[in-house]
Amino acid sequence: MGKTTEDTPILVAQTGPLNGQRWALFDGVIVGREPGCDIFIPSRQVSRHHARFVVDADGVTLEDLGSKNGTHRNGREIDGPARLQDGDIISIALAQQFVFVSSDATMPLEPLSEEHQPLPGMLRLEARSRRVWIGKQEILPPLSLSQYSLLELLYRNQGRVVDRKELVETVWGEDESIGVSEQALDALVRRLRDRIAAIDPTHAYIITIRGHGLRLDNPDRED
Repeated sequence: MGKTTEDTPILVAQTGPLNGQRWALFDGVIVGREPGCDIFIPSRQVSRHHARFVVDADGVTLEDLGSKNGTHRNGREIDGPARLQDGDIISIALAQQFVFVSSDATMPLEPLSEEHQPLPGMLRLEARSRRVWIGKQEILPPLSLSQYSLLELLYRNQGRVVDRKELVETVWGEDESIGVSEQALDALVRRLRDRIAAIDPTHAYIITIRGHGLRLDNPDRED
């Protein structure tokens, strides 16, 4: 699955609905309007599977996946694979802008707000880069945005049951949440459980409280 080092390229969201969020880039990261995408952009201007990042030993290449409204690098629409350089500005359908940083070693570290301080437990989240660890092992490739949003909600509410309405509105947004089915939420929860179980199959972190919602059971770390 690969190992994160200080040379990991980073994508930072700027103007747009994801403003301020960050992702460590690994090969095959998909950007699009489909909630299952690695980077989910809730905008009608964005195609379901809009663009892809290809990571190899020489760097990172951006590819448009036949989107309707195009993918731009530094203000120009790309018409083929585009090799990225540190500081490149990427626009997805002009709905969401990102800056590409070639290494997380060059990222300015900002003090974490109180709500984003890591909490005790085997499972830990790093909100700046949307990275997740269980014990000392990081979940790689990174969770999709929908998976991470669901997990972060549970993580920030350890000790209480989060109801379905809050779960759906957090992941899909209030405008889109009305049409989200039980099956869609269940499928997302199942995929997230599978990702966690691939690291630690010995513990059920996400607990279903029938008729109420979900709760995160995050055991103490084993130092």
